[in-house]
Amino acid sequence: MVQHRPSAPREPLAARLPAFPWDSLEEAKRVASAHQGGLVDLSVGTPVDPTPARVQQALCEASDAHGYPTTIGTLALRDALVDFVVRRRGAGAGDGSDGAAGIGHEHVLPTVGSKELVAHLPFQLGIGADGAVAFPHIAYPTYDMGARFVGARSVPVDMERLAAEGDAAIAAEDLERIGLLWLNSPGNPTGEVLDVEQLRSIVSWARERGVIVASDECYALLPWDVEEVPSILDPRVHGGDLAGLLCVYSLSKQSNLAGYRAAFVAGDPELVGELTAIRKQAGMMLPTPVQIAMTTALADDDAVRAQHGVYRARRTALREAVERFGGEIHGSRAGLYLWTAFGEDSMASVHELAKLGILCAPGMFYGEAGERFVRIALTASDERISAAVERLTRR
Repeated sequence: MVQHRPSAPREPLAARLPAFPWDSLEEAKRVASAHQGGLVDLSVGTPVDPTPARVQQALCEASDAHGYPTTIGTLALRDALVDFVVRRRGAGAGDGSDGAAGIGHEHVLPTVGSKELVAHLPFQLGIGADGAVAFPHIAYPTYDMGARFVGARSVPVDMERLAAEGDAAIAAEDLERIGLLWLNSPGNPTGEVLDVEQLRSIVSWARERGVIVASDECYALLPWDVEEVPSILDPRVHGGDLAGLLCVYSLSKQSNLAGYRAAFVAGDPELVGELTAIRKQAGMMLPTPVQIAMTTALADDDAVRAQHGVYRARRTALREAVERFGGEIHGSRAGLYLWTAFGEDSMASVHELAKLGILCAPGMFYGEAGERFVRIALTASDERISAAVERLTRR
């Protein structure tokens, strides 16, 4: 009789992950929701304004999508992606003889939203438990999750210091392990923007160490106190060579397409090819109606411009009110958040604002360096923003 030895106990991956941070806001949300004037939820960055009418129409007209979509996207979508990164992200055009990278279909790939790519990029690039993933020391938590999913080490880094000091910004024991470096400019939650010189310095450092750089630029078309938001695709940054560089981009914020999960990655054609091969095997395909709607949205500069104006008005009103209430706003040069300090720890500030019926996100969600800040989103209706302004300035 053959005896089978029991296998080692399985440890679910979920058991190795930290608690979902927003769950800790339930008490503050309960307090805020009890306010006589109702809840003003400024804790998340989900759009509240309508998806552009032309995009909705394109989606409806494409609803008879009986066949499987392709991972690489329709020809029209790939054309639109190339046009967008050249026109709006400074990627340059031509054959590269003028110092600009020649951008073609092999440089772009649609993705099912940007969060899934952020979370799965370490896996798709082959980074394992012996590697490390670096990301901004105050950052969107999913960069860290992507490292955890593959058992790699998470390395928070001060990117301004990395640009200025190179190796000195990272602990020696981590330097040799880093295989992927995430940038996020404009940053979530800080709204900080890396300039061309800083980006160029970081790219140079990464290339000397053989590190892939992925730049999350989904807030790039929402600038406020900065003249430009340069891209890692800009020839001024990479010197005409996209090797080892990826730009991750989403239409969720600028075009109110969060529910469509319309995003893309662009850059080094070799890396894009690797991602394409893996995503084909995994069946990671953007639905055909969304591909067609996304094609329309990429060309709709008027809608992006109009939405920018809406957010500018909300930001101006809310910023003045927050400052009158005693908040000190840091960074916040672009994007959809006011990165604010009230002179106390972040959860104390969250609960103080909850008494006014306003819910925000504590900075500790984004790393230890954020523990004395809160993130206040601009993504609420004009009526709810006005309600927040009235409550903050009432005293």
